[in-house]
Parts: sequence; C-alpha cells; structure tokens
Amino acid sequence: MQHNLFSSDKYIFFCLSSGSCGNCYFVGNGDYGILIDVGIGVRTIRKRLKEHGYDFEHIRAVLITHDHMDHIKSVGTFAHRHHIPIYASKEVHSAIENHRLIKYPIGASKRIIEKETPFQIEDFRFTAFDVPHDSTSGDNSGYFIEFGTHKMTLATDIGRLTDEMIPYLTKAHHLIIESNYDEEMLSSGNYPYHLKQRITSGYGHISNKQTAEFLADNYRSHLKNIWLCHLSNDNNTPELAYDTIERHLRAKGLTMGKELQLHVLERNKLSPAIKFT
Repeated sequence: MQHNLFSSDKYIFFCLSSGSCGNCYFVGNGDYGILIDVGIGVRTIRKRLKEHGYDFEHIRAVLITHDHMDHIKSVGTFAHRHHIPIYASKEVHSAIENHRLIKYPIGASKRIIEKETPFQIEDFRFTAFDVPHDSTSGDNSGYFIEFGTHKMTLATDIGRLTDEMIPYLTKAHHLIIESNYDEEMLSSGNYPYHLKQRITSGYGHISNKQTAEFLADNYRSHLKNIWLCHLSNDNNTPELAYDTIERHLRAKGLTMGKELQLHVLERNKLSPAIKFT
C-alpha cells in the first residue's frame, strides 16, 4: 500500500492539471480522496497522485463537471477497470455514454446527481450548482464542498457569473475559480473570429478582469485561499492572471499572503498540496 504523506485529521487539496490540456482536482484527507474531473491520462493521474502519497486505492469517487474531453478523458477507465463511482448529472452521463472517444462504459459505477441537492461521500458533503458553459450536453456543474469546518467551492469553464452561482462562491473559505484569458491578448491574438466570439459569448469562459472584479466586489473576510484555474495557453499567462487579480484585491485594501492566499494553477502541472486542519 502506498504510504500517504498526511495524517488522517488533515484535509488536503491539490490540482493534478488545469487548463484545456486537461483538468483534475483532488480533495481528501490522509486516508482517502475524491477527484473532480479526470481530463488527463490515467498514467499521469497515478504518477501525480503518488507524488503526494496517494494511489487509486485511496480514491473513493470521481465527480464530473461537464462532458468536454479535457474533463472526462479517463472517466471510463476509472469506472470500468477500477470500479470507482462516477458522480455527474443525468445529462452529463448521457453525453459520456455517447462520446465516441470514451472507450469503456461507466456501467454500474454511474451515480446521478441533481443540482442543489446535497450528497455525502464519507466526510465530504457536495452540492452541485449550475454553471453556464457550452458543453455537449448543455450541462455544467460547479461544486460546493463542506468538510470539517471548511467550505470550498470549485467553479470552472464559466461562461458568465450568474446570480445563482454567487451564493456558492461567496460562502467559500477556499475558492477555485476560472481566470481563463486576458482580454487584450484574446482581442489582438490569432484566434479566428468565431472562436473569440465563442469564448466571450456568455457560454465560453471568463477573463482575468471579470474574475478580478467579481472577487474584489464580493470579498468576504472568511475567504482564505483563491486558486485561479483553467488559464488559456494562448491568451493568458500565470503572471498576468495573478497580477490582475492581485491589483484589484489590493485596491480593496487586501494584502496577498496576509489576509488572503492567492495561487495560480499552471497548465498541466501538479500543484503543491494545501492542508487544512
């Protein structure tokens, strides 16, 4: 058995990969974990889990946000070969079943969730909420996660910020939120017009500026960690994303590293593990 690096009374979060190259997030404790999205290869997931002391035997469930390939690449393998429960909406499960690139069926591992209806996986309580995005199924979920005294929210592939999303984002002590593109880079870049329109349509992605303005306007003192996720390779940089958000928060009198920790999840990289007591 792989020996994990953390005691069982600690909660842990880390990212195995973020961006259109593939998305995968881990939340757990010293004994087990839950993955949100499995949009990278199985071998890469295993390798990166091991770097933080985990293996597939520690994974209790996989939650899926939506059915784009950079979020579901390995879902069939987790279900069919490792018999790990797969949680997703009915619409997303249907899209996965009909996806020509998903080799293995989910079968008996299928678990259907409903928006706004909490469900429990051991010590973790999840509530899915609607996030607008142009997925194949037309459905995309963010996840509000409660564990111990902590509240965490993950929202990615955000076409636009809606009134329904805001309560889940502002309740979080720890927030993983998309910061996909720099508006000037996208506008002046080489993407074709139709792709630029898709990204900015309200069903694509949100920009550094949109994320920064939301965070500055809706900051709550209980917010301790922000992770910026799903950065574009062509229309953003980690430095631009960080600087844009930091500048807006600093204008509200907040100092990064003091009241608040700001992290950038780089594309296709394993992040450090953050522990919560």
